[in-house]
Amino acid sequence: MTAEPKRASEWTIHGERIVDDTRRAVLSIADVELPDGVRFEQYVLRVPGAAMVVVLDDDERVLMVWRHRFIMKRWVWELPGGYVDQAEDPLTCAAREVEEETGWRPRTMEKLVTFQPMVGTIDQENVVYLARGADPTGAAPDINEAERVGWIPLTEIQQHLTNGTIVGAGSVSGLLAVLLLRASGKL
Repeated sequence: MTAEPKRASEWTIHGERIVDDTRRAVLSIADVELPDGVRFEQYVLRVPGAAMVVVLDDDERVLMVWRHRFIMKRWVWELPGGYVDQAEDPLTCAAREVEEETGWRPRTMEKLVTFQPMVGTIDQENVVYLARGADPTGAAPDINEAERVGWIPLTEIQQHLTNGTIVGAGSVSGLLAVLLLRASGKL
């Protein structure tokens, strides 16, 4: 089997050294060369994939969690989701995370969108699923995951995006994908 030929605009990686290696992330510095010969060092963060769910009920409301993000020092609405464990199916992870974080069990799930949050720095696949309907499990949501759980009407999502109460890449990507489906009549 032969390798695909290098393209003219492809960057060359001369090496990568690990700076820190933890349970959930590996931080390294890559020695990179651009096609014009310029070389520099680029931080690279390798983290496990993540899976999130847009749980949509019959009244076109989305199940979300209100949580504090200490890095930004802000309270925000987010879709339920989390890291995919090693050898775990992203769909299984997504369903598990909804139950743990919200106390609701999704009825049906289908892949909605896949994205990379920062393609120039982070090596992490994120998968967002669409769940149509959910049933309460009777379990309380995990206090470590959310201050509260709420059903947000799709008609209010744009305002939350505008005022900055929904800012996470996964939540924004998933919600915009659902709004596009809704606008096209495919939801």
